[in-house]
Amino acid sequence: MAAPGDGAPDTASVVPRRGNSNDLVRRHNLSAVLRLAHHDPSVSRSQLTKQTGLNRSTIAALVGELAELGLVVESDPDGSRQVGRPSPIVAPHPGVLAIAVNPEVDSVTIALVGLGGRVLRRIRREATMPTVVDTVSIVADAVVELRADAERSARLVGIGVAVPGLVRASDGVVRFAPHLGWTDAPLARLLVDATGLPAAAANDAGLGANAEHIFGAGRGHSDMIYLNGGASGIGGGIIAGGRPIRGAGGYAGEFGHTLATSRDGRDASGAPGSLELEVRRSLLLDVLGITTADADELDARLLGSDAPAVRVEVERQLAFLGVALRNVIDILNPQLVVLGGFLGSLHAAAPGRLEALVADQALAVPFDEVRFSRAELGSDLVLVGAAELAFAPLLDNPAGVETVPA
Repeated sequence: MAAPGDGAPDTASVVPRRGNSNDLVRRHNLSAVLRLAHHDPSVSRSQLTKQTGLNRSTIAALVGELAELGLVVESDPDGSRQVGRPSPIVAPHPGVLAIAVNPEVDSVTIALVGLGGRVLRRIRREATMPTVVDTVSIVADAVVELRADAERSARLVGIGVAVPGLVRASDGVVRFAPHLGWTDAPLARLLVDATGLPAAAANDAGLGANAEHIFGAGRGHSDMIYLNGGASGIGGGIIAGGRPIRGAGGYAGEFGHTLATSRDGRDASGAPGSLELEVRRSLLLDVLGITTADADELDARLLGSDAPAVRVEVERQLAFLGVALRNVIDILNPQLVVLGGFLGSLHAAAPGRLEALVADQALAVPFDEVRFSRAELGSDLVLVGAAELAFAPLLDNPAGVETVPA
């Protein structure tokens, strides 16, 4: 039987074991079925039976209860390629939504994300070095706009925030976001006060790793490393044995601040010789001759350029990224390394070059077992990860979490 907590993001709630054993089993099974439908919107009843180990009548009852709760909808599949009676498809209800937020050094992005990981609408507000107060105000205004545009039948589960910094898993306090200049900021609580919606916050790259593991390149991989490059630096996430590795306080995965160069200087966090000193989005913008760009525009410009200076800078940054990945592969022995943000663009700009650089440095045996991939979710990745944070309590306890009319 599937465990309800599989793939849960950083601050998935831990609910005390109350009630009788039948209540606990029912809650566990409802969670397992909803989570499977959320992860695969084309899953059928027969597949749910196989994946959970429950019998058909139990699955039918659980799906019926989730439908009554307004969390799933059933539909008939395309029976043209099937023999016998087709099994109904169980999909997430399209009206169950989360607000996803990603503050960066040059903007705050807010999106409406549906159960099932679909980004329905996004709003990007340009803001240079937004403060915590700025961010809360921008989000509050955007939430009003998004709620006004949502369908009348839509319901919200809450807000998830992907922060480029160290976020305490227990309460969503941003302990340190060096690029934004935030220290000990109670971001989740401030958003609750400003919007009236439940809110949670966690590290952006850790949430991105979870999103790629569930919906993207990491599907089916139990051991995966994700590295993301954004306007606010480089972060990462670790999936080991199919589960996120968070660390004691939720701060694991800060690959951008690991040692990668002997050059003098310290990064925004104060760390000397770190990867972020050499591998930076701002340096790519400079060599491309632009001052700002969203992720998709930067990718298009980088891959479309044949300027020698651009090629030199790509090669230089890949060399330092290779040093960092050598350490990651030798220490963690992943099946897959997924690169997101501008790191994915670097990888795509010189196909095969990063693998060659790492192969020349890493131990041969773990390197032979690893594959490199670009993140599949593209610019939606961090937003989908933030939404997972908001969906987590509902997925853990479908009958016990109330949604809010949009």
